[in-house]
Amino acid sequence: MEIDKVLIRFLVTEKSTDQRAENKYHFEVHPKANKFQIKEAVEKAFGVKVIKVATINCKPKPKRMGWYRGRTRQWKKAIVTLRPEDRIEIVEGV
Repeated sequence: MEIDKVLIRFLVTEKSTDQRAENKYHFEVHPKANKFQIKEAVEKAFGVKVIKVATINCKPKPKRMGWYRGRTRQWKKAIVTLRPEDRIEIVEGV
């Protein structure tokens, strides 16, 4: 898989903002990407050193709008831990 297709977007939530103090950054990633591909993509994209990658498969949730039933989409989340001296500057301002 190409490195530029692994990372889809940053996740900006309360939990992800709190964990930036611990040098943990949350990303939405390609569903078929593995931990090695995610690590390589983050290191090349931001010029940092990754210590650990944790991945979570987020399952779809049922939703309803009146008579119509549906689901949210299935996606994959990665929590990337960096060295203490490294930071991703793009996310810091958000």
